Amino acid sequence: MFEKMDKNFVLHTYGRNYVNFISAKGSVIKDDKGNEFIDLTAGIGVVSVGHSHERVTKAICEQAEKIIHVSNLFLIEPQAKLAKKLVELSGYDMRCFFSNSGAEANEGAIKIARKYGEVEGKPKRYKVITLEHSFHGRTISTLKATGQASMHNYFGPYPDGFVYAKTMDDIEALCDDHTIAVMIELVQGEGGVESQEKAKVQKLEKFLKARDILLIIDEVQTGIYRTGELFASNLYEINPEIITVAKGLGGGVPIGAVMTTLKDIFNPGDHGSTFGGNYLVCAAALEVLDILEDYKNSGGLDEAMLYFEKHLEKLAENYPNEIQKEVGLGFMRGLRIKDSETLTALIKNAFDEKVLVLKAGRNTLRFLPPITITKEELDEGFKRVEIAFSKLS
Repeated sequence: MFEKMDKNFVLHTYGRNYVNFISAKGSVIKDDKGNEFIDLTAGIGVVSVGHSHERVTKAICEQAEKIIHVSNLFLIEPQAKLAKKLVELSGYDMRCFFSNSGAEANEGAIKIARKYGEVEGKPKRYKVITLEHSFHGRTISTLKATGQASMHNYFGPYPDGFVYAKTMDDIEALCDDHTIAVMIELVQGEGGVESQEKAKVQKLEKFLKARDILLIIDEVQTGIYRTGELFASNLYEINPEIITVAKGLGGGVPIGAVMTTLKDIFNPGDHGSTFGGNYLVCAAALEVLDILEDYKNSGGLDEAMLYFEKHLEKLAENYPNEIQKEVGLGFMRGLRIKDSETLTALIKNAFDEKVLVLKAGRNTLRFLPPITITKEELDEGFKRVEIAFSKLS
């Protein structure tokens, strides 16, 4: 019934798998037939503290009983608290703007850069350099910022001023008098879970700062402890002028943020959001950060990441003909599979074994489990992934 309803009334923008999930707890999701799936995707990196976490659920319910939303024309107490917490945990001297998604956060980052390029010096600087295989969102601007030509079909004309570098090594040569920013993911998610070399990122940062070119780090997927620190930027020991974040910040509710050292770049009216940073989502995000901060400080996060890595290493050892290499960092990892046909078969086999995994670019089997996934859930999930591999032959 619901499959037919979906097909008749919802735009066909997703290649749906018509399973009907009705409840979830931790890293286990149940469908309407009583099947239990191990979720190694976290809703594409969103459910950072697992499904239906008691503390997050309580925070949402308690806030909903008080007040859910007023406009951003008024003080929103949990928004102020969340901004303070993000800044203090990051160690960066920044201010925050809250949106509803990663794409919106990246739009905000582009607007910050473009305004800075307009008001600071001559000639006008507006060009933003991104990397091939990058992914920055699906709005018109962030789609054009995405360095994947196949994603640019149908929706032009696009805003001018986006330039694509083939690799990190090519960025410096592309910078000119009109360049205002370089925008990169430290681990490319949709682009194949490809991590950048720390030394190259630090070299680029030094080059850009000497030329007053802004460094924008898209942390939509890498942020909120997914790579082991609050931000991958902390792990890489860099100081970007702009950071964007979303996905795992709300633990399932829609929230994004752009953070910047350019504290006074916007005047009232330059930017805004009707829903961004309302009471409900900020209350949830504050609880998520508290949970993950405690988990990190206890040593549990680092221990869990090592345990996760051992499972990936075992798969790579057992299936050298199918797996070319391991990629990624922390709880944002992938296995580069030999070809697209094998990858497609693996994902189908995994679903048949009731374990959820993801496909990413460059023939990558992607894993984005809840950051708080237990050892028992990891064991069971990888037991099923192992069966999915074994069924290839």
